[in-house]
Amino acid sequence: MRVFFSLLIFAICSWAGTIFNGGLEILSIKSSDAGDLKIDNKSVSWLNHPSKDGVKIAIIPASYYAKNDINITNSLNGQSSLKVLKVEQKNYKKESIKVTPAKANPPKSVMKRIEKERNEAIEVYRSITSNLLVNSKFIAPMSSFITSQYGNARVFNNSIKSYHGGTDYRAAIGQKVIAANDGIVRIAKDRYYAGKSVIIDHGGGIYTQYYHLDRIDVKVGQKVSKGDQIGLSGATGRVSGPHLHFGVIIRNIQVDPLVFIEKFNSLF
Repeated sequence: MRVFFSLLIFAICSWAGTIFNGGLEILSIKSSDAGDLKIDNKSVSWLNHPSKDGVKIAIIPASYYAKNDINITNSLNGQSSLKVLKVEQKNYKKESIKVTPAKANPPKSVMKRIEKERNEAIEVYRSITSNLLVNSKFIAPMSSFITSQYGNARVFNNSIKSYHGGTDYRAAIGQKVIAANDGIVRIAKDRYYAGKSVIIDHGGGIYTQYYHLDRIDVKVGQKVSKGDQIGLSGATGRVSGPHLHFGVIIRNIQVDPLVFIEKFNSLF
């Protein structure tokens, strides 16, 4: 059991054996004790700690739809240790939003476009840059008030269509939007639901999303630094008015951006 004794010594304070749907935990371990890591029987690579030498981390996300416990195993030198994260259901709110009929119920003529854009994004999220591209804390994409939290059930034109996968910031058209941390732009285009969008790869399977922009100022493949302007806020895509939607994806799982920033920044 030596492996997980080490893990518990180095784990961040919030590690308590439970996780809520849409949340995440970050495990830390001595590099010498980092073995074959599996999360629910899927192999996951340990990442170098962004601020400590000789330490590895693993980010464990829980889907909004997660109901089953998450099993984590670390195998080294013929020994395997098991840790279980129990998933607790968070009581998310509902919110009603009025949008144009075509955005609430898209016509058949745009369904191929929507499917193509969805598959393009999934392909990006499934492609994991092996090393973290960041070595500092994440920051908010703009200075503003939050108007909608992650997880709220979205009732578009009196019909529940989805849950809110990010955090919305109040913004007039044309306000500066900045990169939350260093990374590489993987998507920069106008999309049906998300409008003019930028998605940044921060390494280790971490991506940030910036939706409904009025203008995009970066290109696919471009390296950006934390605080760089990536565009201007707007009201493109499925919206009821101008704002910035900010999201975080970890290994193709959408999580609460504010929880991610709090937990990741606690590593420093």
